[in-house]
Amino acid sequence: MSENSARSVTVERTGTGHFVATNTRGGTISFGTGSVSEFTPVELLLAALGGCTAVDVDLATSRHAEPAAFSVEVSGNKINDELGNRLTDLAVTFTVTFPDGEGADRARAILPRAVKTSHDRLCTVSRTVEIGTPVTATVENA
Repeated sequence: MSENSARSVTVERTGTGHFVATNTRGGTISFGTGSVSEFTPVELLLAALGGCTAVDVDLATSRHAEPAAFSVEVSGNKINDELGNRLTDLAVTFTVTFPDGEGADRARAILPRAVKTSHDRLCTVSRTVEIGTPVTATVENA
């Protein structure tokens, strides 16, 4: 694995049920059990799915026209079955509009292809979820 392919975040406990994730660039995001307005880990996963593909689609379309509106709704059903807790029926729905104009017409025309390409090839988050990747959990210095 090359140095450029490695990705990581550090999660630190800030209180009972409250955590902060810090990336290697110093960015932070708070999350927890959902007892206050903070995101839960499941909501962060949904945000990552939507955010990853939104970045791809925005880069492809906004070079032609600035969108008048751009939102992505991500939903799923949390279940508990013989496989344990998990999400099913994940759906990513784009609502994007562009103003009138030639560049906007081009952006509108490529929008469906940009969404499909992101889903099928580019979005690391959705590709990882759909293909499946083993996760290892270890304890150091216990």
